[in-house]
Amino acid sequence: MEIVLFLIALCVGGLGSMLGIGGGVLLIPLLTGPLGIPIKTAIGASIVSVIATSSAAGAVYVGKGMSHTRLSMILEIATTMGAFAGGITAVLIDPRWLSAIFALVLCYVIYSMSRLPKEDHESSPTGLLDTSYDDPLSGREVRYGVRNLPAGLGASFLAGNVSGLLGIGGGIIKVPIMSLVMGMPLRAAIATSNFMIGVTAATSAVIYYQHGFLDPRVAIPTALGVLGGAQIGARIGGKVRSQRLKQIFQGLLIIFAVQMLFQAIRGA
Repeated sequence: MEIVLFLIALCVGGLGSMLGIGGGVLLIPLLTGPLGIPIKTAIGASIVSVIATSSAAGAVYVGKGMSHTRLSMILEIATTMGAFAGGITAVLIDPRWLSAIFALVLCYVIYSMSRLPKEDHESSPTGLLDTSYDDPLSGREVRYGVRNLPAGLGASFLAGNVSGLLGIGGGIIKVPIMSLVMGMPLRAAIATSNFMIGVTAATSAVIYYQHGFLDPRVAIPTALGVLGGAQIGARIGGKVRSQRLKQIFQGLLIIFAVQMLFQAIRGA
């Protein structure tokens, strides 16, 4: 079982870090479906894995100068508050409701990813938190600023709430918001999201631990696999054109959304 968990998590961690949304959207359906692990235990393992993903991928992206660390510290205030509220809610509600909510969130992820630009759009400084990074694909310097910071803060609270409730990392909301609403280049949004999601997950991890939903036999091999996969994904993610990757990812999410909805109906 431990070896299977490790191999699954290795693949999930690599894919999640390349898209900056964490691997939980794939990991939890795989743990609860084929492996039959209770959803709250799966969420606890996913939260630990999200922390591992952020630690590995975030360090790589920060080292490359692609993460907007000043912005992340601002957004993380709202995200942490949302994660605390979501974690408390998750341990109290019926597992079948968690499965149903998870299926709806997967549908949202499919929709939001379809709206992301195929590649980085043109960005420019705005006078608010201006910064720059060297694009690893083209080698050119990309300079940009931040727009609509209040909207970003509101979305960050929601992202934290979803992360704490479902253990999937807030990147599924943050990446589209940072790219489409705040005007950040897609690569910078992915890098910044990876830097932030570990802090968010650590908040809700405390709540899951206190209620006995962190099983070391599940969480440890899962976290180790995700950690290795995240390092690989972060190193090659900046050099890969992401359109084909997103299409494959969306196809998997459709399958898993149906699976989680079936689990919710079956458990009713």
